[in-house]
Amino acid sequence: MIRARTLLFDLDGTLTDNYAGIAASIRHALLRLGAPTPSDAELRTCVGPPLRETFPRLLASADPPLIERAIAHYRERFAETGWKENVAYAGVADALATLAARGTRMYVCTSKPEAFARRIVEHFGFAPHFRAVYGADLAGRFDDKAALMAHLIAAERIEPETAAMIGDRRHDIRAARANGMRAVGVLWGYGSRDELADADALAAEPAELTALAS
Repeated sequence: MIRARTLLFDLDGTLTDNYAGIAASIRHALLRLGAPTPSDAELRTCVGPPLRETFPRLLASADPPLIERAIAHYRERFAETGWKENVAYAGVADALATLAARGTRMYVCTSKPEAFARRIVEHFGFAPHFRAVYGADLAGRFDDKAALMAHLIAAERIEPETAAMIGDRRHDIRAARANGMRAVGVLWGYGSRDELADADALAAEPAELTALAS
């Protein structure tokens, strides 16, 4: 396992499992639009990527007004109920507490809108372990995770070579590579071992992340 002074964590599929809330909110949006409901298998691929990437695929359309309507319908349900349909992965709280006790600088770096991400991080009691939570805004700024990470690095004055991104999808690995940062893929989330093959290291369970502290 690599070691780093600063760790950036993805949220969905890494710290918490929000599949139920995401899937139900996507179904809600598609129902409002009269669109077909995808299978559970297809919905599982929607955990992680930004909605402006997900809905064009599900709706087979790149029409911007249609995509924005879908996102608005999604957020109707997610803001009220979906964000609560969420569970923390077993072992994550203990791993974060151990890393924080060792003085590791930690941040959340997620494609989820920052307002929802902060709510979830606080709900599970993770907030004291993180220096800040970075996410997209509701208008789509920083939907591109590489751009979000670059913004975080600049704002927090992080030296990329001393840091690592931890996540469960290819977007996390690619964003790290684009910013000169190492990447750790977690295998308890929604990305397969093959999807995470370009990571510098893989973790099979949260307890393994404690070895990352430098």
